[in-house]
Amino acid sequence: MQKITKLKNGIRIVTNSINERSGVSLGFFVGVGGRYEAENLNGVSHFLEHVVFKGTKKYKCEKIKELIEGKGGNLNAFTSEEQTCFYAKVPYQNLEQTFDVLSDLVFGPLLDEKDIEKEKMVILEEIKMYRDLPQYYVLELIDNLLWPKHPLGRSLTGSINSVSKITFQDIREYHGSFYIPNNVVVSACGKINHDKLVGLVNKKLAGYKSGKVNNFSKAEGKQSEAKFQYSHKTIEQMHLVLGLLGLNVFDNDRYKLAILSTILGGNMSSRLFVELREKRGLAYSISTSTKNLYDTGSFMIRAGVDNKKLVESVELIVDEIERIKTKGVTADEFKRGKEYLIGQMMLGLEDSMDNML
Repeated sequence: MQKITKLKNGIRIVTNSINERSGVSLGFFVGVGGRYEAENLNGVSHFLEHVVFKGTKKYKCEKIKELIEGKGGNLNAFTSEEQTCFYAKVPYQNLEQTFDVLSDLVFGPLLDEKDIEKEKMVILEEIKMYRDLPQYYVLELIDNLLWPKHPLGRSLTGSINSVSKITFQDIREYHGSFYIPNNVVVSACGKINHDKLVGLVNKKLAGYKSGKVNNFSKAEGKQSEAKFQYSHKTIEQMHLVLGLLGLNVFDNDRYKLAILSTILGGNMSSRLFVELREKRGLAYSISTSTKNLYDTGSFMIRAGVDNKKLVESVELIVDEIERIKTKGVTADEFKRGKEYLIGQMMLGLEDSMDNML
């Protein structure tokens, strides 16, 4: 059963109790991500996500990992366009300790200047790594085309130039601006008692004061002409993405777009997979995906093809899009696409981590 509680200082607690589980997944979601960043601070949300693991006012770096992993649990974090999440999955007996660690990461990191400079080098290497992986770098290129001169069009990890210039003071101010109770959701699923978790949050975090949260710059959500961007790299395979602006997270038509995405390239029985891979052997990987954000979204088709087969592959993809526009989908395709999405959702919700997220 799902329950939600909001404390006086604005922090929200949401739980879904599944007592048949022997573990619990716990997450702290902070309402800040790449699209909240000024251009000169590109990558600061991701930078801060890294730095908090260097130690808190209560726990040293090594102790943070030992208290979770040493009890059989998993600990991790991620940064997206609109949120930063710190999460763990542990045996239910270790909930209190895990809560204490995660809450300290979010509200009580040391943010030591030496740690920040040291972690900066790690992130610069991470940026280089993604630049060396064309299947990831091509996604940066398409975002830049969809949202030019906008935070959504920049890399979540930042650039070599922007990250190199981020200072100790920038990190501290950014944390103070966004890591506040009314911008945090605590989410848990598994063998969990809602009132007990609310009690833990109240005991440790009720004293933190809420504040004003800076908003993000809105995306225009329009495109007047076709755009193209290319990055040359001497490798055997061409990685391509065809993208267009999609739907925001509040648009009910996003469900229709999800079914369409499934029919086009969502699984092994999808049109593009059958046409490009099964029938013609042009691609090993071919898929479609949707992204839904607060005020915008995207629809993407990704493929990895032989360098000499690029034009043929793009022509086939465009032909398939045109065919689905003019002739629509069959009743059988529609049913299979819908059932696939429902089935995947149901299977995912069996896992406490997916449920918590």
